Amino acid sequence: MFDFDGLIVDTEWPEYRAIADIFEEHGLNFAPERWVHVIGSSWDVDWVSELEVGVGRGLDREDLEVQRRERSRRLRDPLIVLPGVVALIDAAAAAGVGLAVASSSPRSWVEPHLEDLGLLSRFAFTRCRDDVAEAKPSPELYLAACAGLGVDPASAVALEDSANGVTAANAAGMRSVAVPNRLTRYLDLGHAHLVVDSLAEIDLARLTALF
Repeated sequence: MFDFDGLIVDTEWPEYRAIADIFEEHGLNFAPERWVHVIGSSWDVDWVSELEVGVGRGLDREDLEVQRRERSRRLRDPLIVLPGVVALIDAAAAAGVGLAVASSSPRSWVEPHLEDLGLLSRFAFTRCRDDVAEAKPSPELYLAACAGLGVDPASAVALEDSANGVTAANAAGMRSVAVPNRLTRYLDLGHAHLVVDSLAEIDLARLTALF
């Protein structure tokens, strides 16, 4: 089971950097540590309110959201698959290992990006925020993905970049592999069964050894 944001592609840094740049233009700092706890789950950060408190006045929220989306889009263009992802997909497919994506982002975000990258058809299906009552760190997404593949969670591996994702996988009864990126390296990922710097360090033999 692959997470999407931050694991297949680095969409998380552009989102953070877009907001941090807006803060800097207002003379304020928005440190990574203030953002990383939402990674791997659904957003619950009212960053505009925090910015308004910092500057001491109300701001045009609609304009700021437009700025954030446009800045983030520019920063992630072109979107590039992270190292090791395609090789691991190829190896799993050759070995007959079922593959799915389990993401706390909505399907309208995940599937178009996977399609553009030529990866959507490589997965049996996606399970996204739309499919469950609770996003990660709830195990619901991973349980749904395992059910879709017809596998016991105890025989499945989740590839994650975030603490919320690792928590969700562990709660589902899966093995978890954490691959921290330039944002999630600020998080404690020690509860993962394995932590690596890149998916390029992973092959099927190393995943099998987790069991």
